Amino acid sequence: MDIIEAKQALDKVIDKARVHLYKPIQIAEILYRDRTEQDITLSDLTTYRTKSKKSRDVICVQFLGLTSTSSARYQDDIFNENAVPPAVLEILGKENRVKNGIVEAYVYRKFLQRFSQMTTGLDYCVTHNKTNFKLDEFLAMFCHEAGLRRSIDKVYEIIVYALFAVLVEALEVSVEVSMNPDKTDILREFADFAKSVIQLTPEQTTINLKARINRVGVTNAADRGLDMWANFGLAIQIKHLSLTEELAENIVSSVSADRIVIVCKDTEQKIIVSLLNQMGWKSKIQSIVTESDLLRWYEKALRGKFSDVVGDAVLKKLSDEIQVEFPTTDKKEFLQFIEKRGYHKLTGESWM
Repeated sequence: MDIIEAKQALDKVIDKARVHLYKPIQIAEILYRDRTEQDITLSDLTTYRTKSKKSRDVICVQFLGLTSTSSARYQDDIFNENAVPPAVLEILGKENRVKNGIVEAYVYRKFLQRFSQMTTGLDYCVTHNKTNFKLDEFLAMFCHEAGLRRSIDKVYEIIVYALFAVLVEALEVSVEVSMNPDKTDILREFADFAKSVIQLTPEQTTINLKARINRVGVTNAADRGLDMWANFGLAIQIKHLSLTEELAENIVSSVSADRIVIVCKDTEQKIIVSLLNQMGWKSKIQSIVTESDLLRWYEKALRGKFSDVVGDAVLKKLSDEIQVEFPTTDKKEFLQFIEKRGYHKLTGESWM
């Protein structure tokens, strides 16, 4: 393998990465350590497998306020033969040392480009209100930008969550938790359990809760499980990508709820129904929501009869969740980092 092929391997990892670029940053930090500390051996993965995660996290906390929540196995995929294994790192390392950090600088320029693109998406939320926000326009920004396309599933999830959560709240839905009066003896026997876990006591055998929909949280690209859950027994799975039989099985088998709502593109609806019927799982699916449904419901929420009640709340929830999922980088601080590392001196050099 030569340097051109090694760069292609690195570019492949960058192109596949979500907007945070955790794995490319990890590669950059390995190369930085190899160039400056010279206390690792690129051909020996054991000398930097663990150290590189810590170095990556320092950078990610500084500029993202986040670290990777992926499993250790998923994070280590970066060193697989089809990604950037030690043999490729050796070639990149040699190039990086000879050219004073050129590969590191290349990765961090890509990082800045990606976040500049994301800022455009965030700006759309900030500069638009319920009179002119168009969901199809907003989605198109993430579908058509190559650098943002890998994050479309998380954006889609946030879009669904913002609408669903606000509407459930606006409807003032409540959930009643009660017990069978004939089971009072069991309640008394396990009174401490009932109070701690269910919040029921012999004196109070019924409670009312506000209905809520919750996101599971920031997840990684390999996750195939639950996206959202409700305290009224509902599980919500978002599938913006094409559904295969394997993914369909994961949707149902990884979620124990008896009622599942699937949100998908219109073109996927028939395929999903067919797969679920074949696998005998259709009874667990409460409903399938399509992108057309979301567009219609957003239009009603923002410009319909009750837009004064829910419109601003939906956009605020949408904006808040996107900022949590994709925190913006302080450009001034990042440029100071670039200068401190000396990468600014390499900006005039094109790397192949």
